Amino acid sequence: MNLNELECKDLEKKVPLELVDDEDSKIIIGASGGWIATLKEDGVLRLQDDFNPVASDTNPKRIPLPPLVTLPHCQTKIITNVSVSSSSPEDDEDCVVAIKFLGPQLSFCKPAGKSSKPEWTNIKIENPCFYSSRVMFSKKDNMFRIPGSGGHLIGSWEPYKPSNNPTFQRLRFKNVPKLTKAKQNLMDLCCRSEHLVESRRTGETFLVKQYKKTIKITKAGIARMRTKALMVYKLDDEGNAVYTQDIGDLNIFLSLSEPFCVPATSFPDLLPNSVDFIDFDESGFVSLKSTRVWSRSYTCSAPFYIPPQHIIKS
Repeated sequence: MNLNELECKDLEKKVPLELVDDEDSKIIIGASGGWIATLKEDGVLRLQDDFNPVASDTNPKRIPLPPLVTLPHCQTKIITNVSVSSSSPEDDEDCVVAIKFLGPQLSFCKPAGKSSKPEWTNIKIENPCFYSSRVMFSKKDNMFRIPGSGGHLIGSWEPYKPSNNPTFQRLRFKNVPKLTKAKQNLMDLCCRSEHLVESRRTGETFLVKQYKKTIKITKAGIARMRTKALMVYKLDDEGNAVYTQDIGDLNIFLSLSEPFCVPATSFPDLLPNSVDFIDFDESGFVSLKSTRVWSRSYTCSAPFYIPPQHIIKS
């Protein structure tokens, strides 16, 4: 997409087959800031720019990170997601990569740090409400933040001096809509996930609750899920989480990448006041004003939304 003109342009992008093949796509363990993170059988975690539309097809960047270190009573095989504090981890000395593992371990690394050889700083989170949550980087607060299960608690870690004593913010939910009995029963049957999203343009922070229901169990025992409801809360510095059906001109994107949002009127074909989502087995969007969910079965081997990149027209 050419961001200098309000029109769509097709971009041809060549990527290694191993990144999009159904059998091998599991090597991608997250994406953030235009970078994907891969973990192959050699045990080396790498940042790659293959999915970045402005990156070179013939000379893609590869940033190997140090070997992972597993803390006692933790695991580093299953990764929840990845977050980077800068879109230039290859040459930004202050860029920090955060890896959130399923369970209590949270790890940080500075790939381009010149003062010392890159190494992991590993944190063991004590509160189990964060064990299955995703990490995001707040540009506004210059902190890595994780919402606890249910969204009532947010933990924040400094990127340069992470410690076992994070800052906590307890949320107070306000303006929560009264649901019909049928809607409440449906949501009770759903699996809920929480996502923190920050608008770089407005400085606003949103907590998005996504509700997905199992619609089918495959012969291989894999649950096929569909989004049935989605709720957005606007957060303030005092810890108020106010339910809203109006995020203005913003369009939020949820995928296996770090969530982000953009002003819809700055790009063609985007809908304001809406949330787009994609996963391995579904895609869809929600119009926040009507709260209606449009969802369809959709097979995608690489369900990663990449934030808009500035393209210079040649």
